[in-house]
Amino acid sequence: MIYVYYLLAALLIYMSYRSLRGGQAYLEYFRHELEKPGSSYTPFSTIIVPCKGLDDGLEDNLLAILQQEYPRFEAVFVVDSKDDPACTAINAVLKRSESAEIRSKIVVAPTSIESSQKVENLRAAVLHASDESEIFVFVDSDTRPKEDWLRSLIAPLKDESVGASTGYRWFISERASLGSELRAVWNASIASALGPNQKSNFCWGGSMAIGRATFERLNIRDRWRGTLSDDFAMTKAVREGGLSIYFVPQALTASVGNSSLIETIEFTNRQMKITRVYAPDLWLLSLFGAVVFNLVMLSSLLIVILSRRIDLSVYFAAFTLVIVTLCSAGKSWLRLKAVKHVLAERWPAVNRQWFTQMTLWLLSPLLFLINCLTATFSRRVTWRGIRYELKSPSETVIITD
Repeated sequence: MIYVYYLLAALLIYMSYRSLRGGQAYLEYFRHELEKPGSSYTPFSTIIVPCKGLDDGLEDNLLAILQQEYPRFEAVFVVDSKDDPACTAINAVLKRSESAEIRSKIVVAPTSIESSQKVENLRAAVLHASDESEIFVFVDSDTRPKEDWLRSLIAPLKDESVGASTGYRWFISERASLGSELRAVWNASIASALGPNQKSNFCWGGSMAIGRATFERLNIRDRWRGTLSDDFAMTKAVREGGLSIYFVPQALTASVGNSSLIETIEFTNRQMKITRVYAPDLWLLSLFGAVVFNLVMLSSLLIVILSRRIDLSVYFAAFTLVIVTLCSAGKSWLRLKAVKHVLAERWPAVNRQWFTQMTLWLLSPLLFLINCLTATFSRRVTWRGIRYELKSPSETVIITD
């Protein structure tokens, strides 16, 4: 049994070292991308914003979308009911917006019967894009992009080999709590999976862009039918089309809000259930990594504490604990250092995360293990107040009581 422990511990040390190297590559990629001059590629674009309910800071989020430093674009806000309270917020923002040149509209999508409501909203919204629009941009209502977000996100699409460009979210809480900070740490580990490797990157529906011609050629609107996840479906379509996905650090957007521990568990469980259906290989890899991390770290701690004599196993266990801790904390430090360059205007809020990012990585693998195990036994999720069952990547059932 001790030899099995040695083998798994050695594997975890290697994985931790690779993760640390990945953190360094992540930081270097940010620096390289941010040194590039601003792009002059600014075709007329349509920003599509699905809205439902009142997210924390919704008006400020929507206002940030309308205040982009970009010459010509339109904004299509889409809801599933004219009585949705988001409509009031949207109208208030349109009145507050100082740019009268920006064309904006509110679209009411039909109630979904075979897809997630968000997907149905997107399928409806693209039909209302202006004929002159060359780029479709999708952004979630709970994100707050910077002024150069749109220009930066669209820039890579000038290269015809790039099928889609994407950003990602960085959670910032208004009030520090275990739930909010653990959610931020859990999410950060996924954020740093994006980088220079365009073949392994994935689209994130909260901040992604695709050329209209590519969108139509890949038949994405029809491929969205019956799905729950817009971004997983787009990722698959782009890859099958032989195109790459470009991660844009400047499109890393702040997602401001609070989360209780229960809400964090529900959110992360939902993400992993979706991953289980749409990317089973990634789910298996997450499960394997979580099992190895938790098993080895717990075993190492017990060996150090309970051993009656100091022998090779104790030295090796202590060595494992130290190396994994240094690599994991180092990865968190490098990741925050990269994010600092992009979210400089939110540095006070991000700076408050140094302690939690450098410590809660120890709990994040346990949360991943809970998520993966939950996804093993259930394919039901609740999203924006609607319950779904994920039958397959192309079949979503809306559960009505």
